[in-house]
Amino acid sequence: MKKKFAASELIINNDGSVFHLHVRPEQLADKIILVGDPGRVPTVAAHFDNQECDIESREFRTITGTYKGKRISVLSTGIGCDNIDIVMNEIDALANIDFNSREEKDELRSLEIVRIGTCGGLQPYTPVGTFICSVKSVGFDGLLNFYQGRNDVCDLAFEQALLQHLGWTGNMCAPAPYVIDANAELSDRIAGNDMVRGVTVACGGFFGPQGRQLRVPLTDPHQNEKICSFEYNGFRITNFEMESSALAGLSRLMGHRATTCCMVIANRVAGEANTGYKNQIDDLIQTVLDRI
Repeated sequence: MKKKFAASELIINNDGSVFHLHVRPEQLADKIILVGDPGRVPTVAAHFDNQECDIESREFRTITGTYKGKRISVLSTGIGCDNIDIVMNEIDALANIDFNSREEKDELRSLEIVRIGTCGGLQPYTPVGTFICSVKSVGFDGLLNFYQGRNDVCDLAFEQALLQHLGWTGNMCAPAPYVIDANAELSDRIAGNDMVRGVTVACGGFFGPQGRQLRVPLTDPHQNEKICSFEYNGFRITNFEMESSALAGLSRLMGHRATTCCMVIANRVAGEANTGYKNQIDDLIQTVLDRI
């Protein structure tokens, strides 16, 4: 017997759109580009040959159109893994739940999702301007820990090695990080031969969780030094951002293919930042559009 999703669990608006995104099932393409900033959505869509719809709701803006014969939706998520939880669950519902019967469809769609964003570099070889494709993500946000099957899709040995290196083993106040692989084929295609294939830490905040200290002292002022020095099976942590782990993790659990690629706009090791990055990120957008 098929599971029926109650109105309180899958909220559908009166116009047949999903609750937060305000997108209807027929408006979602199989290829999706996620960006954080709603203002970046029209920047991506400016490359489209045509546009079908332009929908705004809170921090979520969606434009679906065609680029060189490929139907693509570009969607803003806002900042943080909590918003990725909303976006991933709602686009999966749009793809794989019948909004009339409220039942899972017999044939499921597997979406192809690439997040384009900005990040902070953590290694000398990831200076400002570097493009990094996240082949692995480390979630400091804890989101995936709420979902069944988390251990089946995570790299548990990597997690334990990182916990020990950071000194978080047995510390009830420390995060319970999870390590998740992005889709290998998609990551390889997007990264090509001109991006760093990296390990990305997704944090639950921009300041303390990323080792930034303003007026409130940090629990561990040496956290970033430990993260930068960590190495496991040839992998080093290359960058900080705030969404990649939830995207990779939920995509794996839902049967979608996803990866994240970011431009480094600050290098935490060198103490450098570029606030005028917005013109340069269009090169990354063009690259992803061509390779998705």
